[in-house]
Amino acid sequence: MSRQEFDFIIIGAGSAGCVLADRLSADGRHTVAVLEAGGGDSSIFIQMPTALSIPMGMDKYNWGYHTEPEPYLDGRVMDLPRGKVIGGGSSINGMVYIRGNPLDYEGWESSGARGWGYRNVLPYFRRAETRAEGGDDYRGGDGPLHTSYGPMKNPLYSLFVDAATEAGYVATDDVNGYCQEGFGRMDRTIHKGKRWSAASAYLKPALKRKNLTLITHAQVTKILFEGRRATGLHYVRAGGTNRSEPTTLHARRSIILASGPINSPHLLKLSGIGPADELKAHGLPVLQHLAGVGENLQDHLEFYFQQACTKPITLYSWMNPLGKLLIGARWFFFKDGLGATNHFESCGFIRSRAGVPYADIQYHFLPAAIAYDGSVKAEAHGFQVHVGPMRSKSRGWVRLSSSDPVEKPRVLFNYLSHADDWEEMRACVRLTREIFAQKAFDPYRGAELQPGPSVQTDAEIDAFVKRKVESAYHPCGTCKMGDPSDLMAVVDSETRVIGFENLHVVDTSIMPQVTTGNLNAPAIMIGEKASDMILGRDPLPASNAPYFKAEQWQTTQR
Repeated sequence: MSRQEFDFIIIGAGSAGCVLADRLSADGRHTVAVLEAGGGDSSIFIQMPTALSIPMGMDKYNWGYHTEPEPYLDGRVMDLPRGKVIGGGSSINGMVYIRGNPLDYEGWESSGARGWGYRNVLPYFRRAETRAEGGDDYRGGDGPLHTSYGPMKNPLYSLFVDAATEAGYVATDDVNGYCQEGFGRMDRTIHKGKRWSAASAYLKPALKRKNLTLITHAQVTKILFEGRRATGLHYVRAGGTNRSEPTTLHARRSIILASGPINSPHLLKLSGIGPADELKAHGLPVLQHLAGVGENLQDHLEFYFQQACTKPITLYSWMNPLGKLLIGARWFFFKDGLGATNHFESCGFIRSRAGVPYADIQYHFLPAAIAYDGSVKAEAHGFQVHVGPMRSKSRGWVRLSSSDPVEKPRVLFNYLSHADDWEEMRACVRLTREIFAQKAFDPYRGAELQPGPSVQTDAEIDAFVKRKVESAYHPCGTCKMGDPSDLMAVVDSETRVIGFENLHVVDTSIMPQVTTGNLNAPAIMIGEKASDMILGRDPLPASNAPYFKAEQWQTTQR
């Protein structure tokens, strides 16, 4: 056997790709290659949780994508960081572990993704996870992915939950368990004080096997076919040029795109699969017209609702050179303290209005007033929530900029192009303001820093949102999973690209609809479930665990 031939070839060592690398190679029967355009993850900025904003802004670890000017945000060009490193997004994200709402997956199934209902996906969430507090009917106790809660030492974390209950919302024991709706602790992919990425959980242990090969700094430029069967690929050294001599790999069983919601549709198009008119316009041969490739792009938007704090108990006390040095030194030697947390330790999920069947607004609480990416530093003591709607009706796209594989694709989300999205944003401002006004915050609440007391009317809120709203970095949907009769579906319920053999897409691009929360946990679940499909194994037995449904959702907001 040539070393250039493998049973399975996985394109992308991100969250789902790392899962696939482990599961497909586990029994030793199959040879597996994983190609990753980035390199290793040994940097302290990746491994130390509190440094989460640093690798996101580094060209070494980030593809550096940007959107086209967004027409409904006054032409703003938005950053779109994507992981270019083993672990992918799980190596540069905020380490938040949120599975989504059970009704998200019921919606997937009803839209044509057969076998992806909540009863079907819950066993794979459980298989993936080891929860620090132990497993139960909802949570895993012996999986590769370690999750944990933060220590909640800062009193503001609990006060946020207290204020929400004073406002009439419920406290929930586990937003990833029976009841997502409400306020409580936030799960994180942090283990023994370090970021626990998909690379740490799945890829690195699996690399001890002789049948698994990792090729880093390898950018795939084209998938090769014999008729309708995917048989191989070309790749070049990442950072180089597609005009250099490509290396060819051959696959005996399957090629699996796990490159994410930007790169997976881009590579399909470069390989001749996508909207025929677009491919022809760039001089590419049309192997298969699939109208949905690169369409259906979704994301979560959020803004930072910031409040001054009257007591010096926030992270601002540590945002000076000496404070940062002390945090870093303690983490380096002991892997604990403020360096060992992502600082997102409490959260909430609520419905924006009566008539919404399940939570459509998410909160991340932070005991500081600062931009997520660190670009705007706190100037005084304050606290904030990241708040935004969960199921935007706006849809965007990923399209070719040229036929040159190393040219970045064009991306447009069409943020806030649907009128309902504006209604939800206005609800985010008003409902958050109400929570922060509760008695629990009286001893700590100073002036409203952002949006500010002058922002009251719909028009004022809309203007604020246009200026200040940011991506939550949860793109998905560009290779939609659905019934082959759906003209916009790209993969079927077995993750197979429609019309082809031995070609799969396994990442968040296959989501028919974005889930309610952060996307890393669902990405890992997708990798787990798809691995059984690709190996031809029976799915795990369906769960019969019940889940919360708001009884009065048609008439009440909380």
